[in-house]
Amino acid sequence: MTSAHILVLGAGPAGAAVALGLNRLGYRVSVVSEWRRFEAVEGISQRVLDGLYHAGLRRAADSAAAPSAREVYWNGTRQTLNTEFLLDRRAFDHALRQDLQAAGIAVIEAKVRTLVSDTQGHQVQLDGPDGTGMIAADFLVEARGRLAPLSGKGLRGPETLGLLNTWQGAPGPHGSAVESMEDGWVWMARLADGRCYWQLTLDVASAELPGKDQLAGFCATRRTSALVLDFFGAHAQQKAAVHARTSTATLCLETSGGNWLRVGDAAMAVDPLSGNGIFQSLSSALQAPAVIHTLLTRPDRVQLAQRFHQRRIEHLFHRFARIGRDFYAMEQRWAERPFWQARRTWPDQQPIHVASGFEQLRVEKAPVINGDEIDEADVVVSPDQPLGIWHLQGVELAPIVQALQQGPGTDVLNTLAPEQRHMLRGWLLAQGYRPA
Repeated sequence: MTSAHILVLGAGPAGAAVALGLNRLGYRVSVVSEWRRFEAVEGISQRVLDGLYHAGLRRAADSAAAPSAREVYWNGTRQTLNTEFLLDRRAFDHALRQDLQAAGIAVIEAKVRTLVSDTQGHQVQLDGPDGTGMIAADFLVEARGRLAPLSGKGLRGPETLGLLNTWQGAPGPHGSAVESMEDGWVWMARLADGRCYWQLTLDVASAELPGKDQLAGFCATRRTSALVLDFFGAHAQQKAAVHARTSTATLCLETSGGNWLRVGDAAMAVDPLSGNGIFQSLSSALQAPAVIHTLLTRPDRVQLAQRFHQRRIEHLFHRFARIGRDFYAMEQRWAERPFWQARRTWPDQQPIHVASGFEQLRVEKAPVINGDEIDEADVVVSPDQPLGIWHLQGVELAPIVQALQQGPGTDVLNTLAPEQRHMLRGWLLAQGYRPA
């Protein structure tokens, strides 16, 4: 056990994954979190479930419902696409806390009243059911999501609002659906116990919204499409509770310091159409323990660790933002309407994947995760992989690519085991390599 005390603010998937990773490294970790104040449900993929299991969040992963079909009505075409696993967020959040407590990590239910930080550490004033008082920490992890206080510069996409409607219907098969509309889009879900969820996503600048007291009636007038009526049946028009929340894409341009780090939606959050937020949160959180360990134990690598974290946060953000942009561009019926026009070209015109040839591969030094630390190594960089690739299933790529670029590569490939040679040849062919 190291002497440093690390305080994680937030017990969502990002905060929980970081806390477990740090606990495995021997750090004394405490987590502070409030319970979610509204009902919510999310749809996740098998890849997200795998990520939860990999992070050690087994109870949280097991709280997901069995996979169900997802209906999509987009650009005038209705079809069933893929499947997803529905998560009741209250049950999921409870399971996350169980995973933390099972690992011996203290979870404090409290609200952060004040936070005072300097180079020596952090003093946090708490107020909640688990007590009111001051807690000190040597290192702070900010994992309180989109609404975490932001100091410094940030990047924001088109301002976006989600109106979540929840009501109780009759028990039945669970499932989800997506529908585009003239001024936004809707995601809807139905749990097996009859709880119904319908969220309308709108453009803040162009939406003509009524006052807070009229929001429920406003939403009820929108829950009338053929897909909604088929999906919810006789319960589509039941009275619903409405919760408004931002879903604007945000990127923090300063995600770390010498004794603090931002992860999950506190570091970057994208439009929900771009992909699942839990996957994005886990992607930044799984690398965080190595970054933090380096910041605390390797003063000579502080800048390297910070650069590693920031580059990957920004790369992840732009990747998913472009995925969302391309989904928006697929809806052609209302391309000139304010909602769609603002999102079909943001954040840029760069394609998600950039075709490249073998001659464009280059080797350069870059920060990498090496065991439990951030190190520097030779990586192979391409237009489609700007952060570089160090290993491919245990095979270091830079020496092989350099050798092949200098001449015929039979000898260098023959030094590998047969299965490695087969795997590497497939990767090289995908990069445009054509042996003589």
